[in-house]
Amino acid sequence: MNSERLQHLLSSEWLDSPWVGATGLLLAAILANLLVRHVLLRIAARLAEASPMHWDDVFARHRVLYRFAHVVPAVVVLVGIGWVRGTPEIFDIVVRNVALAYIAVTVALGLGNLLDALNELYEGRGARARDRPIKGYLQLLKIIIWVVALILVVAALVNRSPLVLLTGLGAMTAVLMLVFKDTLLSLVASMQLASNDMLRIDDWIEMPSQNADGDVIDISLHTVKVRNWDKTISTIPTHLLISESFRNWRGMVESGGRRIKRALLLDQTSVRFLDEKERQALRRIALIDEYLDKQREELAAYNAKLQAAGKDPVNNRRATNLGTFRAYVNAYLRSHPGVNQDMTLLVRQRDPTPHGIPLEIYCFSADVRWAPYENLAGDIFDHLLAVLPEFGLRVYQQPGSGDIAEAAALLAPERPRRGIIGET
Repeated sequence: MNSERLQHLLSSEWLDSPWVGATGLLLAAILANLLVRHVLLRIAARLAEASPMHWDDVFARHRVLYRFAHVVPAVVVLVGIGWVRGTPEIFDIVVRNVALAYIAVTVALGLGNLLDALNELYEGRGARARDRPIKGYLQLLKIIIWVVALILVVAALVNRSPLVLLTGLGAMTAVLMLVFKDTLLSLVASMQLASNDMLRIDDWIEMPSQNADGDVIDISLHTVKVRNWDKTISTIPTHLLISESFRNWRGMVESGGRRIKRALLLDQTSVRFLDEKERQALRRIALIDEYLDKQREELAAYNAKLQAAGKDPVNNRRATNLGTFRAYVNAYLRSHPGVNQDMTLLVRQRDPTPHGIPLEIYCFSADVRWAPYENLAGDIFDHLLAVLPEFGLRVYQQPGSGDIAEAAALLAPERPRRGIIGET
């Protein structure tokens, strides 16, 4: 009796049962999945931890092998479905096509993780990676991979050859161009930005139309992210950086100097000639003593010629407090260690205005960082404002309410002061 049961169990009719074959195929797929994920992947993770190389750690962090491991059970099902006997043909076709679609999606996900890992490895190369980012190109490659995967999935699910779908895409070119319009514009813009070296990571850019003013923190295919100085993030479509104008401050950073262009508004009524006593008093300022000596010689020589020619003394040249102050400011900037002496340095007098005479300082700081730059500019103008009275000059300032009240008190006749109501 037992032998008969054993022969029955081993009979070809029982083994040929489709349920047995399908169950065995499912168990084989589960076993393959467990073997790959819980054995092979753990071994690979330990090898990556023990390896001194950096690239395998990046691959492990982006779970590249984990994504591709999902292909194994699908491949087992795809190959094994042909060995299952007695199943309907439609069942084989559906299982095979679903397995193919799953493999296509899984491979696309794995390739996406692989590209992310490659981008991280490239960005780790330092300055060269910041100058020539490849993130936009990798994102374009991802789009191509997903388009191919989508075609394969649709072809598998409708049980048609992918070539049939590709031939039908020719008639949909106009639709595809419309759908991927932004992608194509961004691709062309990314190529132009990279080839012309117009934008890099960490560049300070200013684009008022997009409310962007700060450092570039990310350059991708479709967008460029800018961290503004108020710590907000502005996202700019990549193609706008080509179609619209923006300012890149990288040239200022690389030049080693940051421009200071500010003006002192001087009261025009305070400008006058200097007499000999005042000129001698200014000689105590070390920065302009040589200038005063040289100016005295020039003026004496010029005036001597006029007197020899019998000209009226009114034609003589005389030193002014404003001209002497301008020479002092120039000498002060020339001796200042925070000013870049290899770049343009000017102290120029602009056209007079109703608000005074602008005396403009045009120079460059030796430190391009924001805080040191502002400190330098503040120190320079603090000193110049404080030293102005030494030259008999005043800063122009529109009268405030306090000035008007003080002037009215000086001009008005004395009158009794009133305190509490009823008192005089």
